[in-house]
Amino acid sequence: MTDSSARTTGILYIVATPIGNRDDITLRALSTLQSVDTILAEDTRHSIQLLTLLGIKKPLISLHAHNESHKSEGIITDLLHGKSFALISDAGTPLISDPGYPLVQLAQSQGIPVIPIPGACALITALSAAGVPCDTFSFFGFLPAKQSARRHKLESLKSVEHTLVFYESTHRILDCIEDVGFVFGESCEIVLAKELTKTFERFVRGNYDAVRRWLLSDKGHCKGEFVVIIPQRLSATDDPNNVKDVLTILLAELPLKQAVKLASQLTKEHKNDVYKLALTLQ
Repeated sequence: MTDSSARTTGILYIVATPIGNRDDITLRALSTLQSVDTILAEDTRHSIQLLTLLGIKKPLISLHAHNESHKSEGIITDLLHGKSFALISDAGTPLISDPGYPLVQLAQSQGIPVIPIPGACALITALSAAGVPCDTFSFFGFLPAKQSARRHKLESLKSVEHTLVFYESTHRILDCIEDVGFVFGESCEIVLAKELTKTFERFVRGNYDAVRRWLLSDKGHCKGEFVVIIPQRLSATDDPNNVKDVLTILLAELPLKQAVKLASQLTKEHKNDVYKLALTLQ
């Protein structure tokens, strides 16, 4: 015998939206957004523009980093009473450097179905076209805003050999790149993915100095949203031109400056980086 008083639990959908080009919305995302009772948006003022263009009219509730802790419980209550919700961020896939974790965690703990509706994600979009090894990579979202904390974070990643990926804003992109050069050395290769899927999308690749010079060459180059990629670096055991080994041999026979100059030429490493290493070997 069926209990007619039993209620069906609602569903929480995690819906990816375009990161720049509205044509990147998926058919499944459109269908989901049209079918739910309410849409949860990081910034309702921003999301209403996209939803209007897509012809979707649904109640909107703001859910962002500053209110998600106390709003999530009320949303869970509605879900338990059968209402369905779609969570969207300002752009891309929710929870990837965006709000939503407390809500999803709480929904999972209450046995509420959480269904992802996949689509655009700046992280994956950038890696797919960057031309870097990406079978293994680490993503760290946005680096700390303050220089000391940012450099400390980068220092902690120097021993990581696979590809590193960060997001960065227009206001801090130059400072970020300068700190990458300070920590990883001027020979460090960098890929910038700028304004992905938008009119002025661009990939810029080169060593620290080349990327920095490109950013400084035009004020417009620092404007927009960036994905910063530091490609996989060779470990000392993988590098046939092991700088440390070369320096050790040269320092035994030559003065410091000559050894550094020759080691830099032989290994193709930046002279400043070789000099710093040489000082630790004396």
